[in-house]
Amino acid sequence: MADRYLRFTGTAPGRFLTRRLGLPQPAALTRWSPERPALDGGLLHLTAGRSALGPAPVLARTGIGPAGSGRAAAVVLDATGVRDVEALAEVHAALHPVVRSVAPSGRVVVLGAPLDPADHHQAAAQQALEGFTRSLGKEIGRGRTVNLVRLTDAGAAESTLRFLLSPKSAYVSGQVIEVGAPQETAPPDADRPLTGRTALVTGAARGIGEAVAETLARDGARVVVLDVPQAGQDARRVAERLGGTALLLDMTSADAGARIAEALPDGLDLLIHNAGITRDRRLVNMPSERWISVLEVNLASVLRTTDALLKDGTLKRGGRIVATASIAGLAGNAGQTNYGASKAGVVGLVRSLAPRALEEHGVTVNAVAPGFIETKMTAAVPLFIREAGRRMNSLAQGGLPVDVAETTAWLAHPASGAVNGQVVRVCGQSLLGA
Repeated sequence: MADRYLRFTGTAPGRFLTRRLGLPQPAALTRWSPERPALDGGLLHLTAGRSALGPAPVLARTGIGPAGSGRAAAVVLDATGVRDVEALAEVHAALHPVVRSVAPSGRVVVLGAPLDPADHHQAAAQQALEGFTRSLGKEIGRGRTVNLVRLTDAGAAESTLRFLLSPKSAYVSGQVIEVGAPQETAPPDADRPLTGRTALVTGAARGIGEAVAETLARDGARVVVLDVPQAGQDARRVAERLGGTALLLDMTSADAGARIAEALPDGLDLLIHNAGITRDRRLVNMPSERWISVLEVNLASVLRTTDALLKDGTLKRGGRIVATASIAGLAGNAGQTNYGASKAGVVGLVRSLAPRALEEHGVTVNAVAPGFIETKMTAAVPLFIREAGRRMNSLAQGGLPVDVAETTAWLAHPASGAVNGQVVRVCGQSLLGA
């Protein structure tokens, strides 16, 4: 369903009226397209304190050139050397003069360092960057985003910076992303980085899953579109359009992992857990079958199939697991105790499995946590609840399925091996729980 309010605020009368009434003023977001693959404008690189990274040539490979005399499309502030409260003044001094001049739909990325457990002054100063970043994201407006990347090696952050400094991250703001040691090298074809890789996307016959499958195929992956037999016609349609294959099975079946392995004798590189259901009702009115069905589809099946595909080696070394959590699992949502529990469980899975999967299998494990995304499901939500969902984030609008898909594609990228155990919220920086 079209966001008529967003369209209205883009007109002269809409801008005048919303300003006078103090109403939200969402800006149309710049998203990736073949015609517009990069942000319009240059990159401004600033430093607060003495950088812990040294020269950062990786910024030259983000696809954005240096900012000239015009508005910057993006600002990167290197605050890795901020180690005490006094140095935080340099964060203010660096960004205060330029933040207003960042172009609409522009990007601000703060580079921070991991918290030092042996230096509580450094840890306090670096943790302060998180509060700073989230607060700036909530006030900067005009479709701009602000994110914090904690890292020790600039080279390991190339795919992350490319994503955050591009139109592909339009609905990702207020996030803190930790980047570890380099694990992979950049693919030979930057435009189709997933060439030669096989991706399995569950629940891919429609909605967000279809968008994920489409985006991975755009990036070169051979896509296997998995969905329940009842969605067979749609699954085959999507697979045919993307040059992939359809795999029809119920993920809750005990032998789902074995059947996936049988269907993929050459193995699997990308396992995308997207399938999910809702059976909303307040706990006092929720029968056990509603509870059980949601936990079984959204969590138990994810655990079982992941275990099976790792154990039998179907998921290859260098592979990626990306699971779909939800803002409801992080902040809670009335009427969704079952759904919230299942999606919080996905977060627990990611945080526990990620270090072991990387060490034992060479596979990274991450999650995306969507907020209000414009789908057929959210279009059926009552008007006032739908409008509240759209406006209660820093960008004052709902996201699109492609926003979740682009975030998934970044986590699936061959050069994203240093990103592990992360839960990235694709919610426009929800004002609650984010």
